[in-house]
Amino acid sequence: MRNERTRLLRRMERLAQCRVNDAVKLAFLDEEQLGEIDGLDLEALKEFKRSGNGAVELKLVDRAAVLERLVELSSGQGEKAEEFFQALKESAHAV
Repeated sequence: MRNERTRLLRRMERLAQCRVNDAVKLAFLDEEQLGEIDGLDLEALKEFKRSGNGAVELKLVDRAAVLERLVELSSGQGEKAEEFFQALKESAHAV
């Protein structure tokens, strides 16, 4: 059970930090470039729609909600939560 919880927390941390660049790139791929999809990191993408007139709709992971949930789950583990938020802050400055 503990390993499962740890795995889920790590997954949530990745979602909270994921970039959306590849999801946006997907919106601009044309039919000749569809082979590139396998190389895209679409972890942040929840939903993708392209209409007949070419309009694109992307729905992305709500990072704020993920962070809130991580705080809830890490209650009683304040030091680990602080380490996570510090790492998140540092990764944001690296971009």
